[in-house]
Amino acid sequence: MYMANFEFIGKYVSFLYRYQQMYLDRELEPYRISSGQFFILMPLFRKDGMNQESLSQKINVDKATVTRAIQRLIDEGYVARERDEDDKRAYRVFLTKNGKGIKPDIIAIARRWDEILLSNLDSDQRNIMAGALDTMIENVSEHMKR
Repeated sequence: MYMANFEFIGKYVSFLYRYQQMYLDRELEPYRISSGQFFILMPLFRKDGMNQESLSQKINVDKATVTRAIQRLIDEGYVARERDEDDKRAYRVFLTKNGKGIKPDIIAIARRWDEILLSNLDSDQRNIMAGALDTMIENVSEHMKR
């Protein structure tokens, strides 16, 4: 499809990104959070207590954006921020009881999105897609370091 139509692959990536944001914003509305906060919560579900800089690097978003997203999560009662005992200039972000409580729902939302994306692909196609996307991310990451 890509080569036959001579389409810019970024168009497809952009469409998927926008659809993902729309889906997440709709599904997360009952929790009073948006797609921006979703991407902060997901790494915290895997490793609670990450520092803000690590979060920023993990999701590849600038520190100011991460700080705003964390503040929104604090305001909604899902996370708390504490000074890092090892580095007093840094903050660590911890899930609150409410934050831990929504984990199953948020994970289910993420899984449903994956199933929507991959619904007509068999396991071989899914593996090829995942590998190709990883390679594209590595390519762009290396290019941006120059």
